[in-house]
Amino acid sequence: MSFDQPTEPSDPKNRRPVIQDFLEAPCNGEEIEARSFAVIDREAPAHSFNPEEWEVVRRMIHTVGDFSIISDIRFSPGVLPAAREALSRGSLIYCDSNMIRSGLSLARLRRVHSGYGPEKIVCYVADEGVATEARETDLPRSLLGMRKARNLLNGAIAVFGNAPLALLELNRMILEEGLKPALVVGLPVGFVHVVESKEELLTLPVPHIVMSGRRGGSPLAVSVIHALCTLAQRRE
Repeated sequence: MSFDQPTEPSDPKNRRPVIQDFLEAPCNGEEIEARSFAVIDREAPAHSFNPEEWEVVRRMIHTVGDFSIISDIRFSPGVLPAAREALSRGSLIYCDSNMIRSGLSLARLRRVHSGYGPEKIVCYVADEGVATEARETDLPRSLLGMRKARNLLNGAIAVFGNAPLALLELNRMILEEGLKPALVVGLPVGFVHVVESKEELLTLPVPHIVMSGRRGGSPLAVSVIHALCTLAQRRE
């Protein structure tokens, strides 16, 4: 056959759907996840994470299917005990996007603290007052939403997967106003203000988990919180 000529697609009637292989030896979602983690453990390159840090990193890898993120993940000293404590007392969670708010599993959170409900996961980016102020000031809603949340943030968990300016505003509050969140997950993604928001957070005396560089995103931020829930459950 000449490679210069396009190949004809095979007749669908003569093809076996791949799903049939799975149905001959089916397994449930939990088993698939366990097998996925086993593959990650087996194929992961050498790293210096301790077992609890690896629990978080492994779930992040599982979320994006990419081992190269390993080199960008940073844990501040003592962050995992601080995260467990915050989740175990049902600390409010502020999210920089509604995608994170929607992605967080209340079932997972409630296994750590029964008081978790929708009212404990807050995002003001779509708040009507914030939207009005954004039009009037020409400032991003993510930044203004962070300001609106100011009085909620001491002792709270702040999760960023989208908005570097929101993280920069939180950093300012920590530096200038003495704000003390219980945990900051700093994974905003993008090309403008992203790197500097993370680099500044890395210098601050608050518990933090950061992915340096431009990469990040809401799914990764959600994966971090879910992994921390798993760690918190094990310590109960």
